[in-house]
Amino acid sequence: MSRTPSNMLELETIAPEFYIKDTAIDNAYFSFADIKGEKGTLVMFICNHCPFVHHVIDEVVRIANDYRVQGLGVLAISSNDVINFPQDSPELMTEFAFENNFEFPYLYDESQEVAKAYDAACTPDFFLFDRQNKLVYRGQLDDSRPGNGIPLSGNDLRGAIDSVVYNRISNPNQKPSIGCNIKWKK
Repeated sequence: MSRTPSNMLELETIAPEFYIKDTAIDNAYFSFADIKGEKGTLVMFICNHCPFVHHVIDEVVRIANDYRVQGLGVLAISSNDVINFPQDSPELMTEFAFENNFEFPYLYDESQEVAKAYDAACTPDFFLFDRQNKLVYRGQLDDSRPGNGIPLSGNDLRGAIDSVVYNRISNPNQKPSIGCNIKWKK
């Protein structure tokens, strides 16, 4: 199990646009603008097989459900190379979304261009944008990791989302997420 940290894209970066296929809801194509929330937008890079994602997925879904109703756009993206990692195929993404009760799009970044545009490095990797599409948070869900005994809380991400939803200043001290590296095509 690799322990790859986030690259920590520069704060205030404008959200890169994309147009990629959803696997969770209806196989439609979505752009950032389609999913953008009234208060802000959470972009998450995840995948089906990563133990770090499996460790946090229940809290991720709770966060999505808690904040979507408050005007936050939420989406997840998988950018892994499915030739070498078939467990991350779009068909299995659909199953993963269903099994975990996703009520948000789970997009397939086949070209890996979206992950590169966001400078995503690991799964899970979280990017939170404000209503002007400026990056206000990138980093970890919380301090919990598989096997470290720290309970999941989602505190870091929830605090950042609260700052966006309630128009507060976001904490500039942000810790990188740690997870499996994105499986880049060779």
